[in-house]
Amino acid sequence: MSQAFDETVYVERSEELCRLAAHNMPLVTTTPVTVVCADGIEYMKAMGRCTMLFLDPARRDGKGARTYALADCTPNVVPVIGDLLGKADSVMLKLSPMLDWRKAVNDVGAQHVSQVHIVAVDNECKELLLLLQQEAPPMQLFCVDIDSATLPTQKAEASAASIFTVVPAIPVASVGAGPVPARPPKVPVAPSRFLYEPNAAIMKAGCFEALTQQFSVSPLAHDSHLFVSDNGVEDFPGRRFVIDAVTSMNKRELKATLGHLRQANITVRHFPLSAEELRKRLRLADGGNDYIFATTLSDGSHILLLCHKDIP
Repeated sequence: MSQAFDETVYVERSEELCRLAAHNMPLVTTTPVTVVCADGIEYMKAMGRCTMLFLDPARRDGKGARTYALADCTPNVVPVIGDLLGKADSVMLKLSPMLDWRKAVNDVGAQHVSQVHIVAVDNECKELLLLLQQEAPPMQLFCVDIDSATLPTQKAEASAASIFTVVPAIPVASVGAGPVPARPPKVPVAPSRFLYEPNAAIMKAGCFEALTQQFSVSPLAHDSHLFVSDNGVEDFPGRRFVIDAVTSMNKRELKATLGHLRQANITVRHFPLSAEELRKRLRLADGGNDYIFATTLSDGSHILLLCHKDIP
């Protein structure tokens, strides 16, 4: 980050961490970084104005137990948001991926949040970032999935990441509650050839309606978080599969459709059984090239979709 600024100051109240930072900073950047051992909030109040403040509140309490709620982190940034914005053009908060991003936005003040970044690496959520400004433009939500193969060489560029952007249509007063999506019409599965599973960042964001608006896909069911299409969508932000067969939970249908399988990768979405419970019922080992997605359609019926990965 220091390479994007003329001057960078790292503030940390632990003397040991400051010594480590002073040793490590010259090894990872050619831009000078000043290391200051102090309380970050007190230092901020005494400093002059800057371009950006970046805060990574500690996610452990006094006993060392892991925390993630804003009020339980150190420091609790909520009471000092006004002070932070009075000192910097932009404030970035690095928060736990466990947080509900809508509640986090509501807690710090939705009127100040210009960007929300949900960051995943190899389809696993890692961080939630909020970008704050005194007079924020309409909020944008970025769902990013980074390919870790690019990270060792520090070349994680846009070409190596799936980035999905949406402007949430959420009134400031109701950010905490989140949008209530309309119930989609029942989608006929049989004619659909392709199945799509959004990446972890999008699943965390819950912006499923935006997927149908930006891509030629339809929701499989109201709460399935799976999508289908007749034609392949090359740039869908997630995994794409070809649907080989669809079956109900009827024993005769299951045997006719899945009887030849000995192993499969199983995913459940809005389904009464866990993946392990379904695996035991189907008597299948884990792994292989076949994928089974179990879900509930809008009419309440339970189905299994047998698929294989589609590699363009």
